[in-house]
Amino acid sequence: MNPIRQIAAYALLACASATSAQTLPPPQNVLQLSASGTVEVQQDLLNMTLSTTRDGPDAATIQGQIKTALESGLAEARRNAEPGQLEVRIGNISLAPRYTRDGKISGWAGYAEMVMEGRDFQRIAQVAGRITTLTVGNVGFGLSREQRAKIEGEAQTLAINAFKLKADELARGFGFAGYTLREVSVNASSGDPIRPRMMAAQAKSMASDSAIPIEAGKTNVVVNVSGSVQLK
Repeated sequence: MNPIRQIAAYALLACASATSAQTLPPPQNVLQLSASGTVEVQQDLLNMTLSTTRDGPDAATIQGQIKTALESGLAEARRNAEPGQLEVRIGNISLAPRYTRDGKISGWAGYAEMVMEGRDFQRIAQVAGRITTLTVGNVGFGLSREQRAKIEGEAQTLAINAFKLKADELARGFGFAGYTLREVSVNASSGDPIRPRMMAAQAKSMASDSAIPIEAGKTNVVVNVSGSVQLK
């Protein structure tokens, strides 16, 4: 075929397709709906942050004190570390000047964090109790990757079944025999972690060999299914 005629044929075909799309009737008897599945589960992941602060006139001295405190805590935690059960990492570290009203440096403030995380609550609590150079600060609970995947699967099954049941009930309620699925989206979420009632000052006053008191809570894993169905 002549190249010019071929281009013209493609152009006519495109115009015909566009015209056909514009003249298609709008979808009818389409129903939008959503459903959710919720599973309550015990939190199995502990995240504990231990920190230290130092103030003084000399930056090098403050930096050395923070380094010593952090290394001591890391050494104790690493002796007890195990993948998935107790993992340790360094958190935020800062060294900042303090200023007088006229803008001159009057001293330095240092801060450092060590984070322990894992599923072995007792081990983490005992290690934290033995560390004397750092103070327990933030403590939070959540779900491990394995637990989240398992529970999300259960919640997803509940959500899908609820979606199908609702679609069937609505279809029959509107006088139709059934439905076909047009489009659907699935989203998962979980509630905020529950924090135990423990103040850093209380942890600091405990004996060095005593475990930090902690208690996990529960959270909800929610899967939402939304979409549209064609009534028939």
